[in-house]
Amino acid sequence: MKTPNAPPLLIQNGTLILPDKLIEGGAVLCERGKIKEVGEDLAAPKNAVVIDAKGGYISPGFIDIHVHGGAGADFMDGTVPAVRTALKAHALHGTTSIFPTTTTGAPVQIMAMLIACREAKRSWVPEHGSRIAGVHLYGPYFAADKVGCHSREGRREPDPEEYARWFRDDLVRIATCAAELPGAHEFYQMARKQRCLITCGHSNANWEEMESAYKAGMRHVDHFWCAMSSVASLRTRFGTPMQASMEQFVLATAEMSTEVIADGMHLAPELLDFAFRMKGVQRLCLVTDSNRAMDMPPGRYRFGSEDDGDFFESDGRVGFVPGQGLASSVMGLDHMVRHMKKSTSATLPDAVRMASLTPAERTGMAKTCGSLEKGKLADVLVLNRRLEVQRTFISGVEVLHD
Repeated sequence: MKTPNAPPLLIQNGTLILPDKLIEGGAVLCERGKIKEVGEDLAAPKNAVVIDAKGGYISPGFIDIHVHGGAGADFMDGTVPAVRTALKAHALHGTTSIFPTTTTGAPVQIMAMLIACREAKRSWVPEHGSRIAGVHLYGPYFAADKVGCHSREGRREPDPEEYARWFRDDLVRIATCAAELPGAHEFYQMARKQRCLITCGHSNANWEEMESAYKAGMRHVDHFWCAMSSVASLRTRFGTPMQASMEQFVLATAEMSTEVIADGMHLAPELLDFAFRMKGVQRLCLVTDSNRAMDMPPGRYRFGSEDDGDFFESDGRVGFVPGQGLASSVMGLDHMVRHMKKSTSATLPDAVRMASLTPAERTGMAKTCGSLEKGKLADVLVLNRRLEVQRTFISGVEVLHD
C-alpha cells in the first residue's frame, strides 16, 4: 500500500462521534495520512483543505470484518478489478478498512481470491476505496448441515496441506472453521500462530466442542443466530438430554465476541438489542455479510464466483433463496449503524463503536484505526443528521463517486 501525499485536511462544524460520547462543534485535523488533532475550534494550517460538516457528524471510518462483495462483484470472482469494484462500493458506505471474505469453493478459486486481494492490497491507493486490512478465510470449512446459501459442493473438512498455503504470509487475519469438524483443532492452532482472530461459523457445535475450540484459540462466532447451532438443532444431532449450543457458550463466556447483521431483515429488533445488552459494546461487532447485490437492482445473482456460484435472489432489501431462507445482506455498514441506533437501546456512540473500534480491537488494529484519536490513520467520515454518508476520507484522501 502506498502512503498518500495529501495536503492537510481540516473537517469542522460537526458533532464528533467518540467511542463513549458526542462533542458538538468539533473538528478533526489530518496531516500526512494521520489524525493530528481532535477537538474544538481547531485552526487550519496553511494550504489546508477545509471541509464543512454542515452541522452533521464527524465519525471514524467503519471496519467490516465479514463481507463478500458489492456493486456486482464478489471477492471470490478472483480478479483485481472485481476486488476494486467492491472496495469502492463499500468505501462509499463508510467502510474504510475491510476484510474480504471467502466462501466455499474449489482450492483454485480460493487461491485466486487470495492472489487478487494480495495484489489489490499491494497496489492500493485511497482512491481505490476501502483499505484491505487482511482477508477473512471464511469458507470452505463449514459443517455439512450448516452450509446455508454457500455452495455445498465447495465445503469440506480442514486439509493441513491446503490451508498451510493460505497461511503462507500475513494476508489472512481472520480464520473461520466449524468447531466440530475433524482437524478443526489443528486449523485453529495454525491460525493462532498467525495471530488471526479465530472464529467458529456455519457450525452445529455443542458446548464441549466450543470449549475445546476456545482452548485452541477460538474467540469469535460469526453472524449470531445465523447458520449456528441451537438447543433444538443439537437435539436433532445428539438426542436427549438437550445440550447447550454456541449461543449459550458465547453468552456465558466473557472473552467471546460475536457479530450481528443489523439490516432489519436477518434479526428482529429484540434480538439485536438482546445481543447488545448481553455482550456489550466491546464484544459485539456490526458486519454487513453483504454480497454482490449490494447497490444493484433486484434480480438474480451468484453467491461466490461468477463462474459457478449458487444462485440467489435480491429484492433490494436482502438476499434470499426462494423457499429456503436468506442469502446474506445487500446493505452497507452505514445502514447497519442507522438500524442499530434506531431499533435498539444502543446510543449513537455505541452503534458507531460496534462498526469501528470494536472490530479494530478484535482484529488487533486498534492502535492504528477505529476511532478519532491523535496519531491514528485519518479514516474519517462526514455524516448528515440522518447518519447518511456524505464524504469518506481514507488516510486523509477523499474517495469520490465515479
